[in-house]
Amino acid sequence: MTSVGASVVRTHAGAVRGRREDGLVVFRGIPFAEPPVGDARFAAPRPVTAWDGTRDAFAFGPPPPQESGFQGRTGVIDAPMGDDWLTVNVWTPDPDPAAGRPVMVWIYGGAYKLGHSGSPGYDARRIARDGDLVVVTLNYRLGVEGFARIDGAPANRGLLDQVAALEWVRENIAAFGGDPGRVTVFGESAGAGSVASLLAMPSADGLFGRAIAQSVPGPFFSDGLARDIAAAIAAEAGLRPTAADLSSVDPRRLTAVGEALGPKMREFEDRWGMVAHTLTAFSPVVDGEVLPTAPWQALAAGSARDVELIVGHTRNEYRLFAALGGQLGTITDEQATAALHTFGPGPGFGADGERAYRAAFPDASPEELYEWVHSDAVFRMPSLRLAEAQIAGGGRAHVYELAWPAPAYGGALGACHGLDIPLLFGTFTADLGLMLFAGVGSSPEAEAVSSRFRTAWTAFATTGDPGWPAYDTERRPTQVFDTESVVTAYPHETSRRLWEHHDFGALPLIG
Repeated sequence: MTSVGASVVRTHAGAVRGRREDGLVVFRGIPFAEPPVGDARFAAPRPVTAWDGTRDAFAFGPPPPQESGFQGRTGVIDAPMGDDWLTVNVWTPDPDPAAGRPVMVWIYGGAYKLGHSGSPGYDARRIARDGDLVVVTLNYRLGVEGFARIDGAPANRGLLDQVAALEWVRENIAAFGGDPGRVTVFGESAGAGSVASLLAMPSADGLFGRAIAQSVPGPFFSDGLARDIAAAIAAEAGLRPTAADLSSVDPRRLTAVGEALGPKMREFEDRWGMVAHTLTAFSPVVDGEVLPTAPWQALAAGSARDVELIVGHTRNEYRLFAALGGQLGTITDEQATAALHTFGPGPGFGADGERAYRAAFPDASPEELYEWVHSDAVFRMPSLRLAEAQIAGGGRAHVYELAWPAPAYGGALGACHGLDIPLLFGTFTADLGLMLFAGVGSSPEAEAVSSRFRTAWTAFATTGDPGWPAYDTERRPTQVFDTESVVTAYPHETSRRLWEHHDFGALPLIG
């Protein structure tokens, strides 16, 4: 990386100084809201206090408090400590207010309990430079701080942080050379669930005109379920699920309370259903106010008909989690049966889901059934159904699948969850890229797939056309990214039919 000179931009709160790096100007750690501590703890984000003089924006802001690690990432991040978690970073070809470039705003994933916009895997220089546009990345509150449904606090504080960051973009991005009227939000996994939520949130209306959701997670919590989970989390510390009680614990210590519940979640299966078998106790909450309805119902009712959408998934979503859990090559028929009962579609799940999958895939091995039902239930079908909901509501959606396999371990991981991140950002030796390209790194083939993926996203942000036809429910055109990328009918028709009558929405509290 080469760094030459500096550039000063004036935001509404004060002037910031960025660095020129590799043909871009980069600003890091700009606060978009007050630190959510003290009397602002568990509150909606508050406008940042203006400052005098010029603030150096050379370093990423502190990461929000988070659990120790998940899905191949680490919770130990090389970043400053402190309470100023709510910051944005900007990569721009030129901070000229007259430039009016398209803007892309990235929302990281991490099961709503882990993530930081300063992670090396989210270095946005290649997106900004290759697409000749402005890229913004942001922090938002995670875990208990951001998503636990507690008394005395608004629901979905992490989503409210994202709205505040988008409001910052609307008010300030022109000074960085961006067009506030051409904003695309994009995110992966929990970031895609956040994008889906923003499409359904009245407070986010008008803040962006295009959206990209990469591997949308299906679990969204009803208010009753979320409150029950919060009570279980608070009980780990001997506290009530209230803002007053939880505020007595330092934010960085409170993460351990959420983490302690993880190994015990199976004990709550009779009340939490499938959630007890997932890897996180946090998800957006359909509280009726911040998030009035689940995204699938909101989009079908037309909440985002004026927003252009790309949505898709990887081919082998669940294989990453199976690998991290040491399950590859070990799944028994009993384990497959249990997974089909828990995650398969049907009036009440259970045996209905198992019968449906075994009949649809009669030659599948236990491991294939196990992986397939997890991939379908948690990511693939929620993603596809979000596109269908958008179309039903009068909007437009483009659907894709990433089928190119990660090269590490002889391709054993397939096109697994998270592979789209190093391909999109071109960060093959950072974060998940270290695992998925281990011992292989970049290659001409990887660079070619990466370039096609990235070009589609930046073209969409610029023109609304990613390079393949919009989805429709007759032909179902789908862009499949692979060594040789093709547009074909949606490639998982059997799964689509299994799930076509399943109602994705807010999961209830059982019993």
